[in-house]
Amino acid sequence: MFSMLKRPVFHYGVPFIDAVIIAVIGFTVFSGVARLCALAFGLAGIKIIVVPQILKRAA
Repeated sequence: MFSMLKRPVFHYGVPFIDAVIIAVIGFTVFSGVARLCALAFGLAGIKIIVVPQILKRAA
């Protein structure tokens, strides 16, 4: 049976798309210094690094 979790594109594609959405929302909502130090950018970076490793283990 075919599983999406076994595809490497899925491991990196889904977190990347989510991180872009989080970054765009953080960029549009926050302004000034808050934009530079926004928690949203940190969350997006963590999501790109951590989620692919979790998805590899799930496969």
